[in-house]
Amino acid sequence: MSVPALVVEDLRKEFRSKPKRSLFKVFRKSRRPENGAADGTNGGDGANGSNGAKTIVAVDGVSFSVPQGEVFGLLGPNGAGKTTTIKMLSTLLRPTSGRVLVQGLEVEKEPAKVLSRIGTVLSGERCVYWKLTGRENLQYFGALYGLSGPRLTKKISDLLERFQLSQRADETVEKYSTGMKRRIALARALLHEPEVLILDEPTAGLDPQAARNLRELILELKSEGKTVLLTTHYMEEADFLSDRVAIIDHGKVIALDSPDHLKRELRQVRVVELEAGEWRDEFGQTLKAAGLISSWSAQRPPDGETWRVVIHLPLEVSVGTVIKAYLEQGNSVQNLTVKEASLEDVFIQLTGKSLRD
Repeated sequence: MSVPALVVEDLRKEFRSKPKRSLFKVFRKSRRPENGAADGTNGGDGANGSNGAKTIVAVDGVSFSVPQGEVFGLLGPNGAGKTTTIKMLSTLLRPTSGRVLVQGLEVEKEPAKVLSRIGTVLSGERCVYWKLTGRENLQYFGALYGLSGPRLTKKISDLLERFQLSQRADETVEKYSTGMKRRIALARALLHEPEVLILDEPTAGLDPQAARNLRELILELKSEGKTVLLTTHYMEEADFLSDRVAIIDHGKVIALDSPDHLKRELRQVRVVELEAGEWRDEFGQTLKAAGLISSWSAQRPPDGETWRVVIHLPLEVSVGTVIKAYLEQGNSVQNLTVKEASLEDVFIQLTGKSLRD
């Protein structure tokens, strides 16, 4: 039996927030005699962080295992602990407790060996140097991985061709489009032929065609036996790419299964999408308190005049009953659709919010 590509066991990460310092305390300290406090106190800020510092638990006992050759999606709302988890997997953060194994190697004990087995593209961070050309970036990072000579030259040529960057390879990366920057970052991550790829929101900010091309590349890499762990804010993308997904909220994994199995578990809930003139959370709370709905999510596009509201109601509750109660609150409905449960509906049902919240 082959060793799993990734094993995460009871992973936990705590941060200590910086204590707040008031100007009044700073003033008192500046006037305090050297042998003690002027007012007869011991001059301390209090034991165990009474100065305002507190412990923040970003990841709270996360566990999962990813077999070789699987695309594994890590989903959660903003602040759920996804990026912190990814940084611990890729050696950038040390866990408070728990452990991570990559290809059987423990990250904390053998970080150098782990880095030779993984390729990472992190969202919001520059993974390449914008003042260097695409080719120069690959030459530089290839040297860091110990590659040189004809082998490196051929590897760079192959990657530039594969990612459709050959014609722009000798231009500085700052002149590249967002999609091209993402492709050169992925090419950099593949230089040393890693077995495991960690991709943090790989298609964020891309136009539809560029996003589609990148998704196709991810599936190609899977077909070559690569293991891919990815986060994404696009539920359709997670559903399309992932063999299994873990949904994380408040630092904990609250669901882990294939997208199809998760959606099947939601068959006892009817999903209704509304185009509504107005929505306030009080409406949802009133309907939920009356037992008419189980959860909801509402979004208003920045340039839109109506709200997109998705509500989940038990099968024994009729759609007409819910809409009547909604209209009785003085609201209006422009359009209504009853639809099959999607992965996004699973997410809303479990977390009470949409993925982008």
